[in-house]
Amino acid sequence: MFKELLQKINERKAKIGIIGQGYVGLPLSVELAKQGFKVTGFEVDNSKVDMINKGKSYIGDVNTAEMKELVKSGKLDGTADFKNLAKVDVIIICVPTPLRKSKDPDVSYIISAAKSVQATLKKGQLVILESTTYPGTTKELMLPMLEETGLKSCKDFFLAFSPERIDPSNKKFGIKDTPKVVGGLCELCTELAAAVYGTFTKVFKVSSTEAAEMVKLLENTFRAVNIALVNEVALMCDKLKLNVWEIIEAAATKPFGFMPFYPGPGIGGHCIPLDPHYLSWKLKTLNFYSRFIELAGEMNSKMPEYVISKTADALNNKGKALKNSKILVLGAAYKKDVSDLRESPALDVINLLITKGSKVHYYDTYIPSIQNCACGHTLRSEKNLSGLKKYDAVVVVTDHTNTDYKKVLKDSKLIIDSRNAFKNNKSNKIVRI
Repeated sequence: MFKELLQKINERKAKIGIIGQGYVGLPLSVELAKQGFKVTGFEVDNSKVDMINKGKSYIGDVNTAEMKELVKSGKLDGTADFKNLAKVDVIIICVPTPLRKSKDPDVSYIISAAKSVQATLKKGQLVILESTTYPGTTKELMLPMLEETGLKSCKDFFLAFSPERIDPSNKKFGIKDTPKVVGGLCELCTELAAAVYGTFTKVFKVSSTEAAEMVKLLENTFRAVNIALVNEVALMCDKLKLNVWEIIEAAATKPFGFMPFYPGPGIGGHCIPLDPHYLSWKLKTLNFYSRFIELAGEMNSKMPEYVISKTADALNNKGKALKNSKILVLGAAYKKDVSDLRESPALDVINLLITKGSKVHYYDTYIPSIQNCACGHTLRSEKNLSGLKKYDAVVVVTDHTNTDYKKVLKDSKLIIDSRNAFKNNKSNKIVRI
C-alpha cells in the first residue's frame, strides 16, 4: 500500500481532500491543484463551499483567476459532505485550534475532523494534521481514534504532522517559498507526507510527529518572546525619553547577532497570541513552569493599555480629557493588509477607549464591521477619511499600506502612532509609542 500510494502521489494521480478551507486550507488546496492533483476542499461553511465551486477566492493571498481555471479544469472543488472523504487518498486537516478562556487548548475542531476521518477511513489512506497544537496531539489524540476502526497505523493507513506556516499578506514568502517540516508515526508515514509537500516546496523531515508539533510552537514562541522584549524596551525608552524606533533601526545595522523586532499595540492573529500557551499548557501537565512564555504573554497583553495611556497623556497636553473625546482608531485587523480580526489588539484598544468614556469610531477598508464591542452595538467602519478634522485624536493601530497617511497627517489634530507609520516625520502632531 505504501508503494502504491507513493506512486500515485509522484504521478499526481492521488486524490487529496483538505478539511478546513480558511487561511491555511484554501491556499494549500489551490497550490496542490496547481501541481496536478484532484483536490476537494471539505468545509462546514456552505457559503465557502459555494464560493470555491464558483472559483471565487475569499482569501487575499489566493488569486480568483487561478481558482476559476482550476475549478473549470476539474482539479478543484468544494463540498460539505464529509462522507466523500472515503473517495480520497490523502486527507489533510487544517482546522482552527483556539484557546479556551482558561487558556487551555481547545482541540474540539481537531476531534470533529478526526471523527469525520474515522467514519470513512479506508486502507491505504494518508492522514496529515496541519493544525497548530501541543506536542503529542497526533499520537495521543488522533491515532487512537483512527485505530478504533480496526485499521493499524503504518500498516493499513499512514499518519503524519506538518505544521502550517502561512503568513497572510507576505508577498516574499508564500506557500511555495516556505519549506515544510514533516514528521510521521514511522518512516513510511514521513516519506508519504514529504512526497505530497515535495511537489511544490522543500521539505525538512524530523524524527516524529511530536518533533514536528514542537517546531511550530518554537517558531511562534520565539516571536512572542522577542516581541515582548522589544515592547518592554519601548517602555524603557519612553522613560528615558528616547525614540525606540531610532534605537531599533540603529541596532539592525549590525550584520550578525541581532534580529530586529518591533513594538506595537499588542499581538494578534491566530498564531502568536495562542501557540505559546499550547506549549505552556503541555509543560504544566509535566510539572514544568515556562517563565518566559508567561512573562511574554503578560508583557504583550499590557500594550493596549499602554497605547491608551499615551493617548490620554497626549490629549491632556492639549487640554482635553480622554472621557468624551472623539477618537478615530485607524486600522482594526491584527496586521496590515489582511482582513483578519482574530485576537486583534485593536479590539482591546477600542473597548478600553469605550469603557473610559471616549466616543470611538474606526476606519479599516478590510474590516467593514466589528461586533460585540463594549459599546453594546455593532461598530461600522467609516467609509472614508474625509472627516478627520472632527476627531480629537487618531490612534494608528494597524498600518495598512492603502491608508492615505499624508491626508491623515494633514487633517488630524493629534496622532498616536503605535506602528511607526509616520517614520522619520517630526511633526509635533505625532506621538509615538
